[in-house]
Amino acid sequence: MSQTSDKVLERLFQLHPKKIDLSLDRMTILLAKLGHPERKLPPVIHVAGTNGKGSTCAYLRAILEAAGLRVHVYSSPHLVRFAERIRLSGKLIDEERLLSCLLDCEKINGHTPITYFEITTAIALKCFADHPADVVLLEVGLGGRLDATNVIERPLSTVITPVSLDHEQFLGADLGGIAHEKAGIAKTDVPLIIAHQDAPAKAAILDYAAKIKAHPLCYGDWTVTAQGAGFDYQDDQGRLTLPLPNLPGRHQISNAGLAMACLRHQAAFDITAAHMIKGITSAYWPARLQNMTESAFGKILPPGSDLWLDGGHNPAAGKILGDYFAKKDNRPLYVIGGMMAGKDTAGFLMPLRPLITKFFGLTIMGQDSHSAEKIAEIAGGLRISSQSSPSPESALLHINLLSQGQAVRVLICGSCYLSGQILAQNGLFPT
Repeated sequence: MSQTSDKVLERLFQLHPKKIDLSLDRMTILLAKLGHPERKLPPVIHVAGTNGKGSTCAYLRAILEAAGLRVHVYSSPHLVRFAERIRLSGKLIDEERLLSCLLDCEKINGHTPITYFEITTAIALKCFADHPADVVLLEVGLGGRLDATNVIERPLSTVITPVSLDHEQFLGADLGGIAHEKAGIAKTDVPLIIAHQDAPAKAAILDYAAKIKAHPLCYGDWTVTAQGAGFDYQDDQGRLTLPLPNLPGRHQISNAGLAMACLRHQAAFDITAAHMIKGITSAYWPARLQNMTESAFGKILPPGSDLWLDGGHNPAAGKILGDYFAKKDNRPLYVIGGMMAGKDTAGFLMPLRPLITKFFGLTIMGQDSHSAEKIAEIAGGLRISSQSSPSPESALLHINLLSQGQAVRVLICGSCYLSGQILAQNGLFPT
């Protein structure tokens, strides 16, 4: 039987240790066996945070590529295919290269226990070291201080997107403590670019930065202001007036501004205003307020309807969605949602509650998710009209029936896993 990357990944998943010790020991041992690829990389921009990491990396990549640079990107989780996690010089890693690297790392690691994220991060770093590029964008998986990506001794820049409550089972429910963990990517004498934060998170990040003598640049040192059909960016280098970002939602102005602040406060690359404009107006990040109206699922709905997909899954993401759809026209909003067990489903739905005409709960197939009935029950507890549904298609057909031919707006949301399944079912594979 021939080897495929999926088969190797399944084997690697079985190496997950029975007991998780929060340290970088397993990672550093494996990297040493691999010849320390983390020490052979182009300049690295390391990005942590709760919300907006993927979008911020998308803007960074688009701006850097607009400047003619070759960009490696490591991000997680993937939506449909594992290859989405590793982008080599602008393109998703191909199957042949991925399989070769997986087999090399599997052989070198042997049967030593290691987490899936640790070994796949090591694989990405090896691929980056073996393939030439000008810059690496490295996205944290969880936390920061003890995340498997935090093995770069001296990155070009570090970035922290907005910090909020998520993954409480691993990071706790104290915002300051979570922010302290995220700040663990900061390094001595390295720029630390910080998004707008709630006061406890900002205080914790700045406290950590002061202890290790990083160079923080907080929101306030740089700012963004919406202006008509665009926005203004301002920092100590002056003001730029720019068109709106390609990614929809007012929050994307802040994500684009964070990427710009990072690139305006580094000395490795010459990034111009023209590069910024081209980058922010061409950046793409799937399952972040993605318009799927022209998809097969979108065509189930009456003419003039909209279908949107979003993978956000915490209360902060719910607020972003609530703010976005509150500004839309008065077409009724139907929401189809599935969420992983342990997520704050009520907190996620609360900002959307005043807008929802009817909610349909889904079970996310193959995942440890709330059942369709449970998530519908949670929505009902918030006094949202709700019911369970056996599938997204069934929910869309029901919405079509309820609409009586009138245009509606539908949002499918609550999980990256669900978003990946929706994209696959519609043949929309991230590239």
